[in-house]
Amino acid sequence: MALRKCACIDTLYTELPWLERFQAAKNDGFEAVEFWDWRVRDLEATRKAAEVAKITISGFNGDAGYSLVDPTHKEKYLNYLKQSIAAAKQVGAHSVTIHSNALGEGGVVVNHYDNLSDTVKLCSMYDVLLACAKIAEEEKINLNLEALNITTDHVGNFLKYTQMGAEICRLINSQQLKLLYDVYHMQINEGCICDTITNYVDQMGHIHVADAPGRHEPGTGEINYKKVIRHLEACGYTGFVGYELFPLTDTAEAVKAIMENC
Repeated sequence: MALRKCACIDTLYTELPWLERFQAAKNDGFEAVEFWDWRVRDLEATRKAAEVAKITISGFNGDAGYSLVDPTHKEKYLNYLKQSIAAAKQVGAHSVTIHSNALGEGGVVVNHYDNLSDTVKLCSMYDVLLACAKIAEEEKINLNLEALNITTDHVGNFLKYTQMGAEICRLINSQQLKLLYDVYHMQINEGCICDTITNYVDQMGHIHVADAPGRHEPGTGEINYKKVIRHLEACGYTGFVGYELFPLTDTAEAVKAIMENC
């Protein structure tokens, strides 16, 4: 059974006005869309565009300028998360994506927290995630914790390996808290894609796809995405596969490559 495809419309369909991207994604065979920052969008118009197109909004980022690894951010992080969850409910989104560190313009890690030990960062992240999971359970919405590459796009990010994120999620043991496994980021940081899926697929709530190097569509880099997708299916993954990639030429060519390789 083919996995459910989701288009990131902050990277795909950028040739079109925002509200036209939903129907374009639907027409191309995507079951859902996702995007990054809900604060810069007209949420009511976004909800209506998705409804008219009959396409699901999978989710968006939910942590803005606050960091899980900063013990002083706990209250502010949780308050902002509640706002993000309210926004998700307004547009009918299923999930909110969260990160260990606050991300600024272009995904730059705002604070590397070199003054904090890894012990403090890890304990703070675990403590805040416990509270996040409780909120998510009460609100009946999913949280997806994403690890990021630390050499190319997000230097200084604390959560960089699948194992750490998966083990934290297993310890917290909430159906509302899972991993966002980004194949592009993790190919850069750790490789071993299929073995990682085998070991941690039970903790994966969402998948991101882009080829490496370059962060373009499948077939432009070194990752064998036909093998990766088949392995996800064989391991029983049933969530969305989100295509968060920058087209090498244009969206039409990128979508063609997605459909051929995934």
